[in-house]
Amino acid sequence: MERHTPAGNARVRAAGSTREQAGFTYIAILLAVAILGVMLAAAGTVWSTVAQRDREAELLFVGEAYRAAIESYYRAGSGAGQLPRELQDLVEDRRSLVMQRHLRRLYDDPMTGRQDWEIVRTPDGGILGVHSSSHGVPLKKANFTSGEQEFTDAECYCAWQFVFNISRVRRLPHK
Repeated sequence: MERHTPAGNARVRAAGSTREQAGFTYIAILLAVAILGVMLAAAGTVWSTVAQRDREAELLFVGEAYRAAIESYYRAGSGAGQLPRELQDLVEDRRSLVMQRHLRRLYDDPMTGRQDWEIVRTPDGGILGVHSSSHGVPLKKANFTSGEQEFTDAECYCAWQFVFNISRVRRLPHK
């Protein structure tokens, strides 16, 4: 028969409680990691939404810059009334003796990160405008400026077309 001493029993109990504490610590760490994962996922979603809204704002700004540059090209110099044939013509307009710049540089499409703009052309090949080649769904669905009202409830960024309206220019005085 095995004899148990009070000291021996104390050691057995202490060892058992240490194992129980280790189990609770392990569960607490797993719970903390799970909570941290959920919080990081939520932060990632918020960050992704903020980044997409920033790209949308940049698309609206850059698209309007292209539209305004096409209008400036149309109104400019001795070649007034002509539309550009290539986007590069907006950066270097060589129709007169002094080269003009209607656009500082060719900009990337903020939604794709590349210069892969889709070009809106007239039947004779002149450029009237640009739009994104992205088929992503916009977050912004309303509250556009007066010149962008047609973007309301668009199904994709490719529907946000930044087009120069020639008929509007005929009513405005030339520069």
